[in-house]
Amino acid sequence: MKNTWMVFALSTVLCWGLYGIFLHKGQVGMADKELGKYKAFLFVGISYFLIAVLAPLALLIKNGVKWQMPGGAIFWSLLAGVVGALGAFFVLLAFANKGMPSVVMSIIFAGAPIINAIVAIAIHPPEGGLGTIRLPFFLGIVLAALGGCLVTLYKPGPAKASPDQAQKPAIEQAKETN
Repeated sequence: MKNTWMVFALSTVLCWGLYGIFLHKGQVGMADKELGKYKAFLFVGISYFLIAVLAPLALLIKNGVKWQMPGGAIFWSLLAGVVGALGAFFVLLAFANKGMPSVVMSIIFAGAPIINAIVAIAIHPPEGGLGTIRLPFFLGIVLAALGGCLVTLYKPGPAKASPDQAQKPAIEQAKETN
């Protein structure tokens, strides 16, 4: 299949789109207001171990890996793991500090592509310099930020909301319930 990468990219969108919702349900389900968030994150870590350590290890061994690896590649790979794990932990802390999953995740998923684009350009500047970047790229950055803002501010309220609550932006509802 020519666009297999797109299947995997969309699979990631699905997984990460579900991540915050499932993490919050796990945190609340622990029935421990003080430590439930850390209990839930412990199981996230166990899942990371099972999927991010055991699965590639099995594939490497199955394919007869040679264990020589450049130090720089190891550094960048470890750094990617650190920022990924920190990001997941910060999601948890956002929830623990009264962030609603739908609001927190909308901010993250609108902001992350912007950071990605800026850092990618800084690391790999376009041939000819920044002046060669076309206007639609910058428009995309603005639209990503605006989209995240609009989804955050105007997401539909919960089904049980009173008629006056349903008309209020999500941010105002969150302030009132916390």
